[in-house]
Amino acid sequence: MPESAEQQSLAEIPLTELVACHECDLLMRKPAISDGESVECPRCGYELYNHRHQVVRRSLALVVAALLLYIPANFLPIMHLTLLGQTANDTVWSGVLGLYDSGMQSIAVVVFLSSMAVPLLKLVCQLLVLLSISLKVGRGYGLLLYRIYHHMREWGMLEVYLIGILVSIVKLADMAALSVGFGLACFIALLLVQVWLEVTMSPHQIWKALAGEDISARH
Repeated sequence: MPESAEQQSLAEIPLTELVACHECDLLMRKPAISDGESVECPRCGYELYNHRHQVVRRSLALVVAALLLYIPANFLPIMHLTLLGQTANDTVWSGVLGLYDSGMQSIAVVVFLSSMAVPLLKLVCQLLVLLSISLKVGRGYGLLLYRIYHHMREWGMLEVYLIGILVSIVKLADMAALSVGFGLACFIALLLVQVWLEVTMSPHQIWKALAGEDISARH
């Protein structure tokens, strides 16, 4: 069957000017958008990409904030537990050690990876990627690190660990004297900053910047 006029016109457009929907595979020309605008698929309504104002600077600020919150979130007490006259201060790190010492080494490793190691590696990758864009150096390494970051996104599960903390607080409240520590506030703040960072750090603009394209202009 002969191609339609629309298919023939798309075939003549350079690949850099085309975009495919991740949900329904519709191939279309990239429309020009300005700051604060987004592009949605006309077939299924999936958001293809958006354009954020000062995306690199804003993302750098959020990454630095998340890194500053990382240590208190993981090593300051999340809760103070008093039972039978004895007081214990629990942190994320002490929880990992407690699981390991009680014979659940495999669970301890999973908790350590998902709640501490992977979130830190994600932040380090994001920081290095943004620095490579901002300083205009090592963009080849930036591309590699950004690919690694995308592979690790599904392994960082701070929200799951937070739910576990909240459930344990509710269950222990009737058994012992329990008070919330400053570490829990830092942990929640870290989770919120990372969510904000995910929204701010537009993948479309980051890929374009790593390719050496200007992301400040209308595109």
